[in-house]
Parts: sequence; structure tokens; C-alpha cells
Amino acid sequence: MAPRFSSGLLSKALSPTRVHDRGEFGQSPLWITLQYQLRQFVPTRAGRGLGMMVLLAALWVTASLAWDASRLIAAGQRRGPTGVSAATALQELLNYAVTVDDNIKLATVNVFFNRRILFRDDIEVWRQLDYWASPLETLWKGQGDCDDYAIAKYFSLLAVGVPAQRLRLVYVRASLGAPGGPQVAHMVLAYYPALSGSPESMAADPWILDNLVGEIRPASQRTDLTPVFSFSVEGLWQGTSGGSGGDPLARLSRWRDVLDKAREEGLP
Repeated sequence: MAPRFSSGLLSKALSPTRVHDRGEFGQSPLWITLQYQLRQFVPTRAGRGLGMMVLLAALWVTASLAWDASRLIAAGQRRGPTGVSAATALQELLNYAVTVDDNIKLATVNVFFNRRILFRDDIEVWRQLDYWASPLETLWKGQGDCDDYAIAKYFSLLAVGVPAQRLRLVYVRASLGAPGGPQVAHMVLAYYPALSGSPESMAADPWILDNLVGEIRPASQRTDLTPVFSFSVEGLWQGTSGGSGGDPLARLSRWRDVLDKAREEGLP
């Protein structure tokens, strides 16, 4: 079953509060959650202060292993004020999502990009027929097409600790309108959850993160999508679970380019 989440939790995750306006964490959802949890278990103010230092140190180590905040901000600065705003928003998203479980990571990242990015074809945004933007480029422009949504979600989820083997970008044919309607090329992100009682396993029916349908649903419920091939940093496959299609870096030049751009921005 695909995950369901309360609107209240999502609204906190997507709070417009700027963490840098009130110190490094300020009154962000992450800071408030840490304070609340410490009050439950550490009765004294001095003890809570020490506990907070330990928690923040652990959080900083965890985050620094996943993405490079200084490189992300520097990449935003090279794009001017709009770039700084984009980098700050992405940093806030990652700061929050790294602290929650995978279900909440998926929902938070999915809603964040679906709400912030306006769909536009590459020819309008980049003056190219097909351009794969990095997450920061997409936020900087505030516009993108289906592959930009999927790519931004992919790198963001990698950065906050979702295992690479559970994520695949999937090229599909999407049916528009009624069944049997016209089909268009489309890209979505697939997440393969673990089977119950087997944390290392991968379910055959992935959950789909999409900009056309906001709700995260199992692929089996997305009868409007016909998978063609899927890929990630781990490999290239026919459909979503077929045989290997070779090395994606060798066969997909745009994938090589976007990997390089994401790493320049401090993303894994």
C-alpha cells in the first residue's frame, strides 16, 4: 500500500519559515521537534542544552555525509539573488527531510517540487528541445518539464538518505484523458519499498512520484503509465524490473551531464 500522510505534517514540512533568518535552524520544524523531544526525556535546562548540542552535532555529521551545504549555497550565489533563494529553499528541505522516515521523505519532497515548479517545456525555459536540469537549476528557474521534476526529486531523496537501489527514474508513455487516449513521452520517479519483515528486499510494485498525479500511488494503480526503461546511478533497465540495458552513463549523455551538475552543486 502506498503511504498516506496528514496534511498537518506536510504543512509543517513545507513551512515557508527561512531557517537562516533565525540562526542556522531558528524556529524551523526540525528545531522545534528536537526541542520537544528533549523536554520529554531530559528534565533540566542544562541537560537539555548538552543534549541539544549532541543531537545537532550528530545531525550535522549525518547531513555532511549526504550533501555539501557550502557547495550548494555557492552554486546558488553564482546565479544571483534568485539562485541564493533557490539554494536556501533546497537546503531547508534537505535539513528537514533528513530527520524523518522514508515515507515522510517521499511525501515532503514530492509535494515540495510539485508546488514550487511550474510546468513548462524545455524550449520555453532553456531554448532547447530537451534539457535535463539539475535540482538547483529547476528551482532557480521555477519552471521545468517532467524530467526536471523527477530528477529534482531523485537527487533530493538521495541527499537525505534514501538508498540509491530503491530509486529509479522511469521513462514512460503516459495516456492522456480517457483510456485509449493519446500517449505522450513522460518521466516519473519510482521508489521500491522493502517487503514486510525483510528490510533488505525490494517490492516488485514501486510507488510512483509524478507531477501529473500529485498522490503517491503504487505503479499497479497507474494504468495510465506504460514503462519503457528505467535508470539510476545503479544501472539501466528495460521497463521497471526487466533485464539490464547496459551502463546508463554510456548510453544516456544527458544523464552524465546532470550527474556532473548535481555533484558540482554538492548533491550526491
